[in-house]
This record gives sequence, structure tokens and C-alpha cells, in this order.
Amino acid sequence: MLIRKATQKDIEAIQSISKITWAVTYTFLPKGQMEYMLDWMYSSKSLQEQMQNGHQFYVAEVDEVIVGFASISKEKCETIFKLNKLYVLPTTQKTGAGKALLQSVVAYAKENNGKEIQLQVNRNNNARDFYLKQGFTILDEADFEIGNGFLMNDYVMSFKLS
Repeated sequence: MLIRKATQKDIEAIQSISKITWAVTYTFLPKGQMEYMLDWMYSSKSLQEQMQNGHQFYVAEVDEVIVGFASISKEKCETIFKLNKLYVLPTTQKTGAGKALLQSVVAYAKENNGKEIQLQVNRNNNARDFYLKQGFTILDEADFEIGNGFLMNDYVMSFKLS
């Protein structure tokens, strides 16, 4: 497995993985919310803007096929980073791809003087257990209004970098 920094050439693969993983992961969302969020966060324009505005994306490849991705960015507090996205194709989960992507974003945060990584994960998403196994702790439960009458019902999690 190869983990590498993503480029704009990888946007189509990131979008494809998002659609596949979200369809399996977020079956509990209200009608229309998944499509709204995918368009909001994963449109070509949105991903290009994220990449141009300091979000570092990584992709995981197996035999030159992208099977997962992650994105991290610096928060307003210069020592806190946010893990914005980490998704691995359902057929590739439990192979170490997610852990390898997480190790890459941790290394990136450390290289850039990060002291902590935070993330939000839906309270009904089993990925919470993955993050707990990797050393994250739950800081808070929060509901975030995202528009169109939709809410994100998340855990806010933290990983202290040593």
C-alpha cells in the first residue's frame, strides 16, 4: 500500500470513494441530507478550493488504484489541526489503509508544530470505534446546523500529539 499526497488529478477518485462509502455509512441520514452534504463538501469546485486553501489531502493506493483518502487542515489556533475527512472503500476497510492514512495526517500535523488533532464523527458512525482504538478521546457531543434544515449530530474527538 502506498500513501501519497493527493493532487487535483485525484479529485475524481476522491468523489467516487465518497459516494461509495457514504452510501454504506450514512444510511440513517434524513432524506436528501447525504446528497446535500456530498455536493457541499465533494463537488469539484469545493475540493479544489479546499486543496488551494491549505487542506492537505492524502490518498491510499493499492496496485495504483486509489482505495481511500484523508484530509487535514490547520485550525485558527495554530497548534490544533482538524482531520476533515478519512474514508476507505468498504472492500478495503480493516486492511490497514485507514490506519496508514491516519499516520500520514498525524505526521503532517507534527511536522507543522501541531499539538492536537480534532475531528467530528457522526454519533451513529462506527468509525468512532476506529478513532477510539487509535487513541482519540471524545471531547463533546455537538449538533451543527449545515443548511437546508439539516444537522450534523457529531462527537468532537481529540488526539494529543506528543
